[in-house]
Amino acid sequence: MKFTVMPQAWPDTVAELERAGHEYTEDLDQAQAVVFNGQPADVPDPWPESVQVVQAAFAGVETLNDAGVFARQGPRWANAAGLYADTVAESTMALLLAQLHMLKTAVTGASFSVMDTIDRNKQWLFEDKTVAIIGAGGIGKRLVELLVPFRPRIIAVNRSGAPIEGAHETLAMSDAGDVWERADYFVLLTPVTDETRGLVDKEVLARMKPNAVVVNVGRGPLIKTDDLYEALRDGGIAGAALDVTDPEPLPDDHPLWALDNCLITPHVANTPAMVRALTASQAVRNFAAFEAGEQMPTEVNPEVGY
Repeated sequence: MKFTVMPQAWPDTVAELERAGHEYTEDLDQAQAVVFNGQPADVPDPWPESVQVVQAAFAGVETLNDAGVFARQGPRWANAAGLYADTVAESTMALLLAQLHMLKTAVTGASFSVMDTIDRNKQWLFEDKTVAIIGAGGIGKRLVELLVPFRPRIIAVNRSGAPIEGAHETLAMSDAGDVWERADYFVLLTPVTDETRGLVDKEVLARMKPNAVVVNVGRGPLIKTDDLYEALRDGGIAGAALDVTDPEPLPDDHPLWALDNCLITPHVANTPAMVRALTASQAVRNFAAFEAGEQMPTEVNPEVGY
């Protein structure tokens, strides 16, 4: 198929798709397939009639869905679900362990005087702890593999409740109401939908154990930021580690930055360099399925928005 990459040209992506037998064109009106790496405002409305399929470069496509892109008549879309399993799962482990081991306290304290504070509050995965993975898709499955050597109990929560290998228990999201009381640590990986927006709010935080730690590597709006700040400030939960925030970027003067029990990284669980490196392989697989008349492995369902 003839394809283009827009709105930013990614030479490495172009080269890999050409190696797979596709033909690059700079002219969108000539393209049958598109690798899209922009924002909702960059989406043509309408698309040229030639464009039949679009590969989004990101797993999270809620901004496109919120803008009504998938509701329009036009090409079929695929997202990058599961493509960044290794990068995000490894970053998640770094965030979780850093928070449990109170590395922010050690670094900002810049003194051995914080030793007693760390001694009183440091937590360990192997000490009969439970980790709940909320949104256990491709990244969640890889995270389970990384968690297993640390020997926590693992609860995987996904849409269907289909078992996740390595997890001690898998629950459908609709059946996971008591997970907030049962688990010690929570990793948020679910997409943002009408059902998950503001999922972790004041009520949910109040149900968590005092030693609870929340790690968000999904999307910022999964958590109500003001509610999280109050829970952390008042000792309702022990800590949080956030790679995504709401709003994003988080303003430099936001009070979350000042909390010793809140570790924040600037949305780097997966970096732009890795996005560029990995997107082409996903597009090759999806475009092959499309040409074969099959559903693409990561085809977007317009009814659910991802």
